[in-house]
Amino acid sequence: MNHPDFRVNGKIFATLGYPDKKHGMVKLPPEQQHEFTHNEPDAFVCVKGAWGRQGATSVLLPAARENSVKAAIEIAWRNAASSPQKRARG
Repeated sequence: MNHPDFRVNGKIFATLGYPDKKHGMVKLPPEQQHEFTHNEPDAFVCVKGAWGRQGATSVLLPAARENSVKAAIEIAWRNAASSPQKRARG
């Protein structure tokens, strides 16, 4: 999709550069998504629509604190790593 993504078990847990170079995305469990968007609303925002309801959380990187981004990425990675592996298409 013309931007870097990060995967574990065949699942994307984070991306960079979408919709622009100032943004990233982490896929968080609902409770953590609420925590990040509530505690740092200028940096973390739920993606609109079904993706957001499934945990996709936009990160405005210049507004985000480095330790918050690291924590969100770790949560997203752990969540994806603990989920069963996706089946390969084909």
